[in-house]
Amino acid sequence: MASITIDNIVKQFAGQTVLQNLSLHIPDGAFYTLLGPSGCGKTTLLRCIAGFNNPDGGRILFDKDDVTRVSTHHRDIGMVFQDYALFPDKSAFDNVAYGLRARQVSKDEIKRRVNEALDKVSLLALAERYPAQMSGGQRQRVALARALVIRPRVLLMDEPLSNLDAKMRLQMRDVILDLVREAGITTVFVTHDQEEALAMSDRIAIMDRGNIAQLGTPEELYGTPVNAYVADFIGSANVIAVPAERLRAEGGGGSRHVRFHLGGRPFDGVQGSDTLGEQGMLIARPEDLSLMAPAPHVPNTISGHVLRRQYLGFKTAYRIKLHDQSEIRVELHAGNTVADFQAGDAVQVLVPADSRIVSV
Repeated sequence: MASITIDNIVKQFAGQTVLQNLSLHIPDGAFYTLLGPSGCGKTTLLRCIAGFNNPDGGRILFDKDDVTRVSTHHRDIGMVFQDYALFPDKSAFDNVAYGLRARQVSKDEIKRRVNEALDKVSLLALAERYPAQMSGGQRQRVALARALVIRPRVLLMDEPLSNLDAKMRLQMRDVILDLVREAGITTVFVTHDQEEALAMSDRIAIMDRGNIAQLGTPEELYGTPVNAYVADFIGSANVIAVPAERLRAEGGGGSRHVRFHLGGRPFDGVQGSDTLGEQGMLIARPEDLSLMAPAPHVPNTISGHVLRRQYLGFKTAYRIKLHDQSEIRVELHAGNTVADFQAGDAVQVLVPADSRIVSV
């Protein structure tokens, strides 16, 4: 097991800088996720950690060992790929045993450790099956067992669940978390799926054009995004451009009250970025908003009418057209005692006074 230190890594392809002096420290035993859209640099960073890509600047440490120029097979890593990368002509047992045989582990030790690894992923009974005889979920569990059986210092996972159906993805989340927690292996997990990242991670690095836009726990990223990019990528959020004027500092925690205007009306909010210009972005999660009857007017509300209502069991989702013709989404969860508004009804949308105004 090892901590990972990424120190000012630079990576370029054909003159284009993909990673820009990126630094990150991942503690020993932590489960870190690199999250972002295609092209943001997350897979390039993972491949630098693995040794598949040589960085053009900076260094990578496992604990205090500089592995920047160490070849992949000498880094003591386990790797799980998106496409499983199993040997089609080898059984599940032989696929899992491959890394141990390459390390010249004894036959008795190989048998014991492979059977133990297959048992942990509930595939011991299928040890003699070949990949073509297995489902996608079974092949992914073989790939996971193969990565873990060598007891690597670091486990790297590149979109490992993207080829599975929705039900199997949920099951494999639990399998992966149970195994890596039990083994205590430092894990770097790459995904573009925000739900996976929120459900599985100790901390998430949201990447944007070769940089880390924000690093934090799932709760921090969802609750306190530092800019519109992060807010829009994590969870569902209404992101609305508003003029903002900082008014005063409040309390000892450094939060600042912000007065802004929406639809011609004054609103109160909280500064969510270190600095704000003349325009900010209102971050309003649909579940944090409320609907009210159109009269009497209540502070921090904006009027509109229901464009669409969707009943989803545990919640009812509304699309509201505001009087300035913009739209906003509101979600009322089961048990909410407000009136049941229908399409065409006039409403007021209540925006909480602790809603965040962040930089553009």
